[in-house]
Amino acid sequence: MSLTVTPSGAACGATVTGLDLCQPLSDDLVAELRLHWLTHKVLAFPDQPLTDDDLERVTRCFGELGEDPFFGHIEGHEHISAIQRRADETTPIFAEIFHSDWSFMPLPPAGTALFGITIPPQGGDTLFADQVMAYQQMPDELRQKVEGLTAVHSAARGYAPDGLYGDNDQASGRSMQILPSEKAREKHRHPLVRTHRETGEKALFSSAAYIKEFVGLSPEESESLLVELYLHQSQEAFVYRHQWSANMLVMWDNRSLLHSATGGYDGYDRLLHRTTIADVA
Repeated sequence: MSLTVTPSGAACGATVTGLDLCQPLSDDLVAELRLHWLTHKVLAFPDQPLTDDDLERVTRCFGELGEDPFFGHIEGHEHISAIQRRADETTPIFAEIFHSDWSFMPLPPAGTALFGITIPPQGGDTLFADQVMAYQQMPDELRQKVEGLTAVHSAARGYAPDGLYGDNDQASGRSMQILPSEKAREKHRHPLVRTHRETGEKALFSSAAYIKEFVGLSPEESESLLVELYLHQSQEAFVYRHQWSANMLVMWDNRSLLHSATGGYDGYDRLLHRTTIADVA
């Protein structure tokens, strides 16, 4: 059976079949997969009954295992986090806003891998927004506003003790293990228009969840620009809606995408295991 890569037909995303991720991958196959990953930005591998060891091994084919600063980890695997929600849970859906994972870190991760274990029969799609396309198709007026801007990123809104996933959220019965901390208040600066180190493509690196302000703009100007950017970045023309199935691995490139969770599966358990792919300077 030969490797087959089927584009989604949307702005980004492709499904890969014809390989067994439960077996070691040759260097040539890894190189080919990496090329497809950079091209399509999101790769889905259905029907791959991976163990947690397999998940870590496949992740390492794309880069070193990265840090998840505000997530707990599953027993015996310090680099795997459980993205979960119980059938009876009433807390807000986790990560239901377009973002790039951990953009507030000094060196944000290159990508994320997510493996579906318990998948509800409805809902729970993940949305991916192509930020290379979003940059290329920016209106001239907005482009003039963002060129050369530096954004100040922080995890405070989400993971500080008083943040969205802070102490009050933890007390509300969320099953996912989130670890709020004062460390979330740290700030790091990144260019708003970022050049992908492997493809050379420019992309918007704007995450409304994590950008606190823009250097040189007032808080009011920063907030107004964030809203304007978000409306542009999340247009349907840039979005691929991914539907999950059990034993499916999905890997995406945080350097060229935003992603967002969706709900619609109340009354059903949902469990996925996640790893982070570190970037290099």
